[in-house]
Amino acid sequence: MKKTLQGLTPSQRKVVLAACFGTFLEWYDFLTFASLATYFSVLFFPPDNPTAALLMSLATFGVGMVVRPLGSALFGSLADKFGRRPIFIATISLMGATTFLVGMLPTYAQIGIMAPLLLLLLRLLQGFAVGGEIGGVAVYLTEHAPHGKRGVYTSVLQLMGPLGILVSTLQIVLLQAFLSDADFHTWGWRVPFLFSALLLFISIKTRMSLEESPVFRQLQQEGHVSKAPLRECLTDRRTLGRMALLFFSISAGGSLLFFSSQVYANVFLKSVVRLDAQLASTLVMTSTLLLFPLTIFCGWLSDKVGRRPILLAGLLLGAIAILPVFKGLQHYGNPLLERFNREVTVTLYGSDCAYSPFRKAANACERNQEFLTKNGVSYALMPLGEKQNVAVNIGGDSEVTGFDSVALTATLKAKGWAEKADPAQVNSFMLFLLLIVPVIAVALITGPQTAVLAELFTARTRYTAAAVPHNLSAGWIGGLSPFMVTLISVQAGDALAGLWYPVGMLILASLVGLVFLPETKDVMLDK
Repeated sequence: MKKTLQGLTPSQRKVVLAACFGTFLEWYDFLTFASLATYFSVLFFPPDNPTAALLMSLATFGVGMVVRPLGSALFGSLADKFGRRPIFIATISLMGATTFLVGMLPTYAQIGIMAPLLLLLLRLLQGFAVGGEIGGVAVYLTEHAPHGKRGVYTSVLQLMGPLGILVSTLQIVLLQAFLSDADFHTWGWRVPFLFSALLLFISIKTRMSLEESPVFRQLQQEGHVSKAPLRECLTDRRTLGRMALLFFSISAGGSLLFFSSQVYANVFLKSVVRLDAQLASTLVMTSTLLLFPLTIFCGWLSDKVGRRPILLAGLLLGAIAILPVFKGLQHYGNPLLERFNREVTVTLYGSDCAYSPFRKAANACERNQEFLTKNGVSYALMPLGEKQNVAVNIGGDSEVTGFDSVALTATLKAKGWAEKADPAQVNSFMLFLLLIVPVIAVALITGPQTAVLAELFTARTRYTAAAVPHNLSAGWIGGLSPFMVTLISVQAGDALAGLWYPVGMLILASLVGLVFLPETKDVMLDK
């Protein structure tokens, strides 16, 4: 990053550092929750349905993403009318305060249903604040960058997402290493949230020193500041078309890849591959380190060859690689479980098998669905036929009638099922190599993305035009992707089935980009 900042004026360097630190805090706060999703499912949701608790925890994370567009619409309009600087101070203050309060929340065991409700409220406020930051800060930083080097200089902003994950994950790994499981579940999980108070103080102090964007100052001097930025965006066909391009292609692809590689990969390794939690976090954290040099390189490369080819390469690589990568994670992380699912046919016979992760299993068939899904066992659902009672057939010659978790466990183990990944068979090196592939795809998109967000739009409504579709896409498509992937996998009885959601969306993003994405690296930002 230091080398990237060479050649900037002291004022530009201060802007980069202040903007990046604030964005780091935004991502640190927002993604700390994602890193602790599996713990929150136990702490804040009903303890008698672990699958439902995990999904509700992921959904709560997603809820924060859903409200991001509302924050971008409000804060974006204010920033286009009154300036960028005061908005950045407001959003970072709201984000830091709500994150600190998450660390102070009582759990479900202490106050019952009020715990998830309060958690939901704080997540809504966090998402609202992020909506005013993400996208807008990209515009602000790009408007300060030197022409011809916007890709490499603004690429450092995209490092704040993985840096936020890295610091958050490192804290959790260290806490798990030095605390007992009981202490971590009792109070250790609160430390990353409470630590944000210190980060908030530093961030506000740095943001108070920000200068207003030179492009916005010029708009003020010429009297060209928009009085209704959102309305102008929605009534101008060219702006609206590029907002749609941002929504369906660039932002959708970047957010899907980011959450697939940095958020869901961690959840997948822990919940599906059933890897040791500390090892899973360490693997994701170490692969994240490669995003730093790769993102800057891709930003620099986009200044040389153009934004369009780099972005399209990332979208296409992601669409091709996601399914093979996650299948490989299962193969090298828990080969016994993979072999069991491949070689042993598990068939569930029953009626009224309408298992839903959002309610308690109502009958024996649904309890079997829940048990098999929770333990990573793929199964086929069949009607009762000639059978009189619900039954689970394992391997064709073993059958458990009704619902009997003890008998099911014993029968599955007898057929070669592995409840936890065997450390002796875990190939950590191959897992690491596989995690690098989506990281490369992420870097190809995030390297030039900051500059493109600003370059697509005219100065008058740039903040709103970039922030609204970016947050809509990142929130509704990318932010909900861990939840959608998990939900589809549960309903299908196959841990890999849900991955068709990001694959399908990335194929769509690639096609939209191939047809409509323009080259923007040489556009003038003061127009």
